[in-house]
Amino acid sequence: MSEPTAEIWRRRLRYALALVYAGIGIVHLVAADAMLPLMPDWVPQPRLVILATGLCEIAGAIGLLTRSFHRAAAIGLALYAVCVYPANLKHAFDHIHVDGIPDSWWYHGPRLAFQPVFVWSALWAGGLIDWPFGHRR
Repeated sequence: MSEPTAEIWRRRLRYALALVYAGIGIVHLVAADAMLPLMPDWVPQPRLVILATGLCEIAGAIGLLTRSFHRAAAIGLALYAVCVYPANLKHAFDHIHVDGIPDSWWYHGPRLAFQPVFVWSALWAGGLIDWPFGHRR
């Protein structure tokens, strides 16, 4: 019996998200100091938070690739995408320059608009939601 099409696409999306989050996590670890200006002033110990988020991204990426952890990893990455939104807003509205990252609304607009898509994609890839493709079994 062949695997249902939705499950094939969920698996592919898990692989894609794992690749993206692992890459971003590595960047957070190796370039933490460059990202310090993006942190809102109310965040305590911002360098430590950047390093911790990098580790969380890498752990989430690994979890997405692990059958017994992909649901928990999906929840964690969805929550992560919500939690980093204030830094994304600060980056956009305060026009903070970070080498290698554009400072234009051609970058910030789509990034801010697609953050909810990252939340949805983690939840869908993890099998936690079916919307808009159908109903849970």
